Amino acid sequence: MRMRLREMIGAMRDLLRDAVNGISELSPRRFPWRRFLFALALGTLGGWLFAYYRLPLPWMLGSMVFCTAAAIARTPVAAPSVIRPPMSAVIGVLLGSGFKPEIVAQMPNWLPTLGGLVLFMVACGLCCVTYFRRVAGYDPVTAFFSGMPGGLVEMVITGEEKGGDARTIALIHSARILLVVMTLPFIVQWLEGVSLGINRNQGPSMFQTSALGWFWLVASAIAGVMLAHALRLPAKQLLGPMLVSAVVHLVGLSDSVPPYEIVNVAQLILGVTIGCRFVGTPPQAILRILLLSLGSTVILVVLTLVFAFAVAHVSSYKPVPLILAYSPGGLAEMSLIALALHTEVAFVAAHHIIRVFLVMIGAGPLFGVIVGKKS
Repeated sequence: MRMRLREMIGAMRDLLRDAVNGISELSPRRFPWRRFLFALALGTLGGWLFAYYRLPLPWMLGSMVFCTAAAIARTPVAAPSVIRPPMSAVIGVLLGSGFKPEIVAQMPNWLPTLGGLVLFMVACGLCCVTYFRRVAGYDPVTAFFSGMPGGLVEMVITGEEKGGDARTIALIHSARILLVVMTLPFIVQWLEGVSLGINRNQGPSMFQTSALGWFWLVASAIAGVMLAHALRLPAKQLLGPMLVSAVVHLVGLSDSVPPYEIVNVAQLILGVTIGCRFVGTPPQAILRILLLSLGSTVILVVLTLVFAFAVAHVSSYKPVPLILAYSPGGLAEMSLIALALHTEVAFVAAHHIIRVFLVMIGAGPLFGVIVGKKS
């Protein structure tokens, strides 16, 4: 008992130290405020233009496209990683609010879709690894960890430990998220027959949210990060707040719906950070990575559609929720699309968490069995 208490105290101390370090990173001497504000302005312009022309998920896709173009053109933009954790906590709370009792009651019906998810991941891994090995000409290690359907940070770290090209793996996964997120909304919009544009606001205005509702949103974010840090969960800024928010909504402490302004801001920040991942990389390298990733994205999208429609025939779910649940385009990004569609966010989020978890625990051992023996 004492040992466990000491571990929790130590975890809280580490969390406090991380928070202090994060705040210090925002000082004008260390944080590139001018470049970040410029990137934010470009992202806002892109979001406004996409919203004006009623394109899908305007604030995320518009900011993503503009900031990616700025990075390729070597424009002075930046979105340091320190801004990601607070937004991840906000998104975690948003996703947790989608866990309603009536949705969780359907979990036993997820067995066919989870079985399909495992087969889908195997198919994606085999096809993409072969593609990066044969078409891109990457070495076996780089091709293997570039072709895994998820886990950007984990694949970069593990791939580098095994002797792969860390920068190439990071760029491939960044491009995967970029291209999949830019592609899937248009496909979903076409299949669903609805607009994912600016008129698809989710929830009331932030000025209509009660003080009690705001309290539970903020409390879920803070308590969730603390809990995830103490339990050493992966992606603690996202998973912790999502779990606490889910419990708050499941037990009926709050039924507040995320204000649509918060959803739009989350989309904007996500788009800016994804686009700015390419900053500092030579334009020729970015264009080559995007071109190669375009081929792998076609493979991923085709497999996503095939498995979604196939599993829809043996489960109680329609193809569109399955497309969002299977698509290897990022938990936060696909869940935001689910929010815009008013579809089952809990179903989509749970499948993405399981996908990333399986990739994290399975990629290393699988690499040793398949690539290691060949080497």
